[in-house]
Amino acid sequence: MHSRRTAIRWVILTIIFVHACMAVTRITASLWVLRAGYGESAVGMMLSLFAVGPIFLSLWAGHLADRFGLHRPLGIAVLLATAGALAVLVHEQVWTLAISCLCSGGAISMAIVAIQREAGQMATEPAELKQIFSWLALGPALSNALAPVVTGFLIDGWGVKAAFLLAALLPPVAWLVALGVPRVTPAPPSPGSRERAAWDLLKLPMLRRILLVNLALSACWDAHIFVVPVVGYARGLSASSIGLVLGSFATAATLIRLVIVRYGDRIDEVRALRGAMLLAAGVLLAYAWLPGTVGLMLGSGLLGMALGSVQPMVLSMMHHATPPDRQGQALGLRMLVINSATVSMPTGFGLLAAATVPAMPLWLMAVALSAAQWPARKLQGAVPRA
Repeated sequence: MHSRRTAIRWVILTIIFVHACMAVTRITASLWVLRAGYGESAVGMMLSLFAVGPIFLSLWAGHLADRFGLHRPLGIAVLLATAGALAVLVHEQVWTLAISCLCSGGAISMAIVAIQREAGQMATEPAELKQIFSWLALGPALSNALAPVVTGFLIDGWGVKAAFLLAALLPPVAWLVALGVPRVTPAPPSPGSRERAAWDLLKLPMLRRILLVNLALSACWDAHIFVVPVVGYARGLSASSIGLVLGSFATAATLIRLVIVRYGDRIDEVRALRGAMLLAAGVLLAYAWLPGTVGLMLGSGLLGMALGSVQPMVLSMMHHATPPDRQGQALGLRMLVINSATVSMPTGFGLLAAATVPAMPLWLMAVALSAAQWPARKLQGAVPRA
């Protein structure tokens, strides 16, 4: 029992360092592009590159994780992320920056798929899945909170290359940490499973419903990140006020995951998921009319609480709905679906807001969440009780 808990701690530390590499690269790339005079549209294009790598690598990452466990796909991810950061250190140009964004995005997808599969395999009962995935979800939240601050100090004090040097050092640290996780050879696959493509998993009705619900909720997350600066700017809010609004979302998402860690054994996944969707839809509809900075902070906090609770529930249900020897493929498929939407969502939200009103993306996502209640309702009974 003690060794298993220790392994879980090493897994969580691994995801923190891996995700921090992407967070450092993301903020550094954005500042570099703006300082070079390429403009905001170029920033959007550069950031979209982080979602391109996962589209091509997620399914492969799931296949490797099912066959070899954690360390082989993580090792490839470490090499990929390190190479991307070193490319900018060697030759600081916009095209090497684009390569770094592609490599970093692809690396994080490979690493997260393998880490999520490994963490899921460590659970011994249904309730423990929610707790483990809640702890795991705190890793990216922590790196997102710390990486921008550290990166800003490095850039102001020593320049962009210092930040990319940090990005190049983080993946090897993640590998050293991962060595503390015991190497476990996955169980032999069921006959013919290695030959079946990940797309065959879509024949599982329960998995299809989970992916549809997850896609709708992920799109809401993107819509909120897009709309907050637009609505805040239109109301004349300062940059610090807009930052507080976004910060309340992240804080609430982190706190709700801690609650799930504590009370995961008492939570019914499907009821919690449907409740979160209902709360999120209500907040999205009312968001544009919330008064002042405090009102927007309250709305963002409620939305962060709703959307922040989703990932542990979704990952837990996916592990129950998927054959054990194909859970890596299922996680890779989920990563592919989400990132395929992430590439196009910011552009689509921008066009929609420009053609109508700034809050229209939020209203559209409220409608999408309401429609997603139908597949969510059919998930009832998919999760065995402890």
